[in-house]
Amino acid sequence: MTSLNSNGSSNQSASTTALLGRLFDDATALLRNEVQLAKAEFTNTANELKARALALAVGGVLLAVGGLVLVAAAVLALANVVEPWLAAVIVGVALAVVGAILLSSARKRLAAGKLDRTKASLERDADVVARRT
Repeated sequence: MTSLNSNGSSNQSASTTALLGRLFDDATALLRNEVQLAKAEFTNTANELKARALALAVGGVLLAVGGLVLVAAAVLALANVVEPWLAAVIVGVALAVVGAILLSSARKRLAAGKLDRTKASLERDADVVARRT
């Protein structure tokens, strides 16, 4: 009876070791597969972002070209009323004034947003750290 127990015990030990080995192999394979999936998703996302960025850049260039064509059309239309050189000057000055107004407005908005909430949050964090030390 003792030989059966020692045999049964060694069989059980071997079976447990085999199960643990399979579990480890399966976990390793699962981890490897997850890493491969993450790499594939990252590559796919990066490629999609490249395509979207390219489309955005092409759209921006076409929009700028369209705007220039409209400026040329405005010059040509105004040239029917005044001399062509004067039409170009008038359209150029009008665009420069609008651009200056937009830049001035944007600069004021940037100066107004001095990141007050971020500054206050950093000060609170510094106070908490100072109290704990």
